[in-house]
Amino acid sequence: MALKADHPVLGTRALNRATLERQLLLRRATGVSAGDAVGHLLGLQAQNVKPPYFQLAARLADFVPQDLSGLMESREVARLVTMRSTIHTHTADDCLTLRPLLQDAREKELRLFRAGLAGVDLDQLTAFSRDLVEERPRPVKELRDALAGRWPDADPFALAVAARGLLPLVQTTPRGVWGRAGQVTLTTAEKWFGRPSEPAPAPDDTVLRYLGAFGPASVKDMQVWSGLTRLRAVFERLRPRLLTFQDEYGVELFDLPDAPRPAADTPAPPRFLPEFDNLLLSHADRSRVVPPAYKGRASHGNIAHRALLIDGFLAGIWRLEESPAAGTSRRAAASRTTLTVQLFARPTRQQRAEVTEEGERLLTTMAPADAYDIRFADLTDAPPATKPQSPTSR
Repeated sequence: MALKADHPVLGTRALNRATLERQLLLRRATGVSAGDAVGHLLGLQAQNVKPPYFQLAARLADFVPQDLSGLMESREVARLVTMRSTIHTHTADDCLTLRPLLQDAREKELRLFRAGLAGVDLDQLTAFSRDLVEERPRPVKELRDALAGRWPDADPFALAVAARGLLPLVQTTPRGVWGRAGQVTLTTAEKWFGRPSEPAPAPDDTVLRYLGAFGPASVKDMQVWSGLTRLRAVFERLRPRLLTFQDEYGVELFDLPDAPRPAADTPAPPRFLPEFDNLLLSHADRSRVVPPAYKGRASHGNIAHRALLIDGFLAGIWRLEESPAAGTSRRAAASRTTLTVQLFARPTRQQRAEVTEEGERLLTTMAPADAYDIRFADLTDAPPATKPQSPTSR
């Protein structure tokens, strides 16, 4: 694609620093609450239970897990299927407004299950499912069994997926609360928050918010993040309010006029990110964070690794393991947590020291134990992996 004379070029490092700044990863934010951060980031990828907590720990200066747990228990945030048909932790307002914007995309996905839904009236399925989960929150299996009893000739899995796509189903607590276990139990967002969903809004405001959290970005970037299509007209409508740039390949990028765009040489400290962090998933061209040589190293299909950033770019993966402290039995209270870091290339002495310092912060904030270890794995060691749960069980 040819470069445009009237569009300033933003190189990869400039895009990296701008995105990190918007993502609160260039420096940890001070004076920003967990709820405000969830709103600013348009939700936290929550395909598994713990990642939202690690996402905020990497971004907020004084974060402790109880900050997000408290919001979960007070129903100020909740877990809901939104972008890319995956579960995100959203503010109550976004659960009730962003989900309606994405509703058409969720319903279009049901075409993949049409064989299992043959003969099922989707309006009746919506009404029947709503009555079930609003009578009381229902575990996934109970909902699936009830739907299968009502439509015995349909595929039970397809019925449950359809209910999730047709209705804004939130996962009720204690699911998602730090340190507590709980099966997936569902009710509607309207029932959980005690107020109705808003009508589907025009996407203009969401585009502006996306640029504030992930920009500068292209139309395709926004479409990859949201799962929406045909957004070119929206960007054209907003063009008079936006600045335009281009990347090194001539792809047009849009941005908010007053958004921060730090210098390309701005220092970027190491950051430990959980699996499926939206930083790594929200652009069509991920080279602003993932060097081409490491493409695919943070995930393999549905298997994801926890990502380590060095100098703002993906540079390794990591895992946490808990075990009894030396000299104690597994039943004893004393515990040891080991952080294993596997880098893709040999670090400098300074990088190793900075990763160790950031690892110590991670351990003391997110993995309280009586003793800690930080281990740098050999480059040939097998990578640690995290498998997501199935769509109807997570």
